[in-house]
Amino acid sequence: MWALFAIANVEVMFMLDHWQTVPFHFIWVSLTILYGFRLWNPWPTAIVLVVVMATTLAALLHASISHHHGFDELSEVPLMAAMFLAMVWHARRRQVAVDALARLSEREREFARDASHELRTPITIARGHAELVRDAVVGFDEERDVEVVLDELDRLAAITGRLLEIAAAEQAHALVRREVDVRRFVLQTLNRWSATAARDWGCDTRVSGTLHADAARLTTAIDALVENALAATREGDAITLNCRAEGAMLHIEVRDGGRGIAPADLERVFERFARVVPPDADAAEGTGLGLAIVKAIAEAHGGAVAVTSEPGAGTAFVLSLPGFSGAAAAPAPAPADRRLAMPAAREQYAVATLEGEGKRVDF
Repeated sequence: MWALFAIANVEVMFMLDHWQTVPFHFIWVSLTILYGFRLWNPWPTAIVLVVVMATTLAALLHASISHHHGFDELSEVPLMAAMFLAMVWHARRRQVAVDALARLSEREREFARDASHELRTPITIARGHAELVRDAVVGFDEERDVEVVLDELDRLAAITGRLLEIAAAEQAHALVRREVDVRRFVLQTLNRWSATAARDWGCDTRVSGTLHADAARLTTAIDALVENALAATREGDAITLNCRAEGAMLHIEVRDGGRGIAPADLERVFERFARVVPPDADAAEGTGLGLAIVKAIAEAHGGAVAVTSEPGAGTAFVLSLPGFSGAAAAPAPAPADRRLAMPAAREQYAVATLEGEGKRVDF
């Protein structure tokens, strides 16, 4: 296509009495744009450059001889060729830098994955011996010291597990995508978590359709967000799971009515090992990798995760993923922000939510 465009402009240069530089610049500018889309190998680049230089030089030389123009316009050819070569040089330097960064990122992932694998065995062995020591010093002052060692080993084991999850989540090519029923997925998530803590659970499942995603990774991401909401709330606080769709983009929100996050901490909550210390605590809990895993899973799917929060008023995490396909409207949509306080109420809610599909979810 570009070759035809260039040939047409060369013919116009031969036909015009004046203004030959207009189609001349069309050729060179379009060549530069074309090269910017994808880098060529050196030999094809050299051949195309020589051909374009020869044809445009011939057209300008013909105009100079036939129409008695000055030969000064012939200097445009080497100047444009030099500009094109400068662009090629910068483009190739940038590609080398991008490739190096990709290799560095891959080596980082491999290191985290390999180190986590290698650490699991010694951690397990060390914990076994520490438990033996604890049993031997029960009732002595050393028991407390051994408990500290066991706690730190548990924390180290949790970190290695999380690092493995991040390394796996960042591999977009390893995703096992299938159609995930959005309403059923949200209800099943609520089913699993509502029995674990006394919170004011609720959800809005009025979105009906499927999401083309890796169900296991999606579960890991939402579980991490719910776990984060649990850590930020107390008994009786609200935690809701909501969904909304914008075309092919699905937004899954996990909102809590907990303590919130300070504005200064919002910018780093998705960083690895970033842990926010609550105002009423001496130290942060967890490994600081949960939200980093959520971000990695979202980006592997081609999506993103965002957070809004107000100290003392709660936090909302929104996981946005492409690949949503809407279905026909459900005959009995779930009421928005419906609360699930008691087991009986949860069961009634689930039955009412899915009665149009003839399905039942037992909590």
